[in-house]
Amino acid sequence: MVDLQPFTALRPLAHLAHRVAAPPYDVVDAEQAAALIHASPDSFLRVTRPDADPWLDRSGRDGRDGGSGRGDAEHGLAALRELVRRGVLVREEEPAYWLYRQQVARGAGAGQVQTGVVGLTSVADYEAGVIKVHEHTRPDKEDERAHHVDVLDAHDEPVFLFHAGSTALDAAVAGVTAAEHDLAVTTPDGVWHTLWRVPDAALQARIHDAFAALGTLYVADGHHRTAAAVRLHEARLVLPPGEAGETAGFLAVVFPAAELTVLPYQRLVTDLGGLTPNELLARLEPGFEVEPSAGPVRPGDRTTIGLRTEAGWHRLRLRAQAPPAGGVQWLAVSLLQDRVLAPLLGITDPRRDPRLAFAGGPDALADLDDAVDAGRARAGFTLAPTTVDELVAVSDRGEVMPPKSTWFHPKPASGLLVHPLH
Repeated sequence: MVDLQPFTALRPLAHLAHRVAAPPYDVVDAEQAAALIHASPDSFLRVTRPDADPWLDRSGRDGRDGGSGRGDAEHGLAALRELVRRGVLVREEEPAYWLYRQQVARGAGAGQVQTGVVGLTSVADYEAGVIKVHEHTRPDKEDERAHHVDVLDAHDEPVFLFHAGSTALDAAVAGVTAAEHDLAVTTPDGVWHTLWRVPDAALQARIHDAFAALGTLYVADGHHRTAAAVRLHEARLVLPPGEAGETAGFLAVVFPAAELTVLPYQRLVTDLGGLTPNELLARLEPGFEVEPSAGPVRPGDRTTIGLRTEAGWHRLRLRAQAPPAGGVQWLAVSLLQDRVLAPLLGITDPRRDPRLAFAGGPDALADLDDAVDAGRARAGFTLAPTTVDELVAVSDRGEVMPPKSTWFHPKPASGLLVHPLH
């Protein structure tokens, strides 16, 4: 049984949403975030990526107030309060669900539409395994995210979840989205974001009951935010109820699996361990059929891998039989790790080896090519995308995928809906 509750949202005024909407904190680096903040000083990245705020110097001091000594999270809180004080963000008076539709207008996935429900999912569901995961989390990142949310006293970004499908939810969503929306914005990446508020008590009950009939939710993106929300809830249990805030649930948007798109997550290797590209190709021969390619290789199945080096593009086809379907060893990312990265390049810990980097998103292939051409990487590997069905199979078996196995596109925007804890 899934418990998803309505919440009292903090959100931008409709005519200011384009100034606030931002990409998730973990898909842009500090330089990219700073550029976006320069372009739009009301960008929600000032809240989620305060380390990139141009008004915060490297010592953690706010350059506009003479050096207050606030740390990054405190600076994010100040930015959030400023947006509220100036009326850019306003707080709703009553709890509600929100329906959130994303439409990709151009580029990878053009024409794709996904519509989810935004609400508070349950810490208890996560602890009971009703919300299933497919990645390990790092304690240091959990600490950082928990501290960030604790200082903000708000869940500033939704976790991206999905469900297997529900005709009852489909009917409720169709009825609401046939009416006029409450908020809409197009972000620079060509994605349209549309939101409908659902304040009606009877309709809220229908949505709640439809989720209650589901047995499982799956984390698509946001494992660290989920774990951090649980950690913060446990930490605040010792506080009096009025001081603890609303921490038993955390902000999430839940989409149906059938509407989701997963893009490939490519690998970059900065050091071939003393091998030349031709020596690497020779070592690949026993396990793969190796053939040159006139252009980028976009694998269509898990047994094919693309390789880009200074020697050009090559297509690698696995000679041996692949592991049977259903388990984590069956995934394309696992085959690359187990057949190439570990045995041939000595990259045995893909989570921590500094020689391994990742390129995800709509521009991943171009980024990979550029990195090799510029000498920032010695090799790039392209893979077939992990499918939603593969993720479900791995999650249901209680297994864990290698890092950076999925890139869901599009990702929910930040700043459109915030969950204040008080």
